[in-house]
Amino acid sequence: MPKRPRRHATARDFPRTARLNRLYQEILAESIEHIDDERLELVTVMSVVVDGDLKRATVYVDSPGGEDDDVIVLAALEEHRFRLQGAIGRQARVKHTPELVFRPDDVNRSAARVEEVLRSLHDDER
Repeated sequence: MPKRPRRHATARDFPRTARLNRLYQEILAESIEHIDDERLELVTVMSVVVDGDLKRATVYVDSPGGEDDDVIVLAALEEHRFRLQGAIGRQARVKHTPELVFRPDDVNRSAARVEEVLRSLHDDER
């Protein structure tokens, strides 16, 4: 007898780390909004990647400035790291709060560069 297709996805359909990635991203994005630091005004939490042992979470952030702005934003996030880890500890209800590591998300910049190259090629054909 063939199995019936499922209509709704359940928590078991997704690995625990994937669920934690999404949960931590939401918690961090909301917590950063509430921090009164002008260096963090336009910061976006692009993604969070939790290690398999759940002890460390890499947070990828984007800001509208260039690479110089990344240094300022990462320094500000590092200053507020314990506050952000505390927010995860309070809201996520996990046994151990992961150590947060902040990295710039270069995906948008790389995509913009590829798009710029493609447009220049298209303009050259005309």
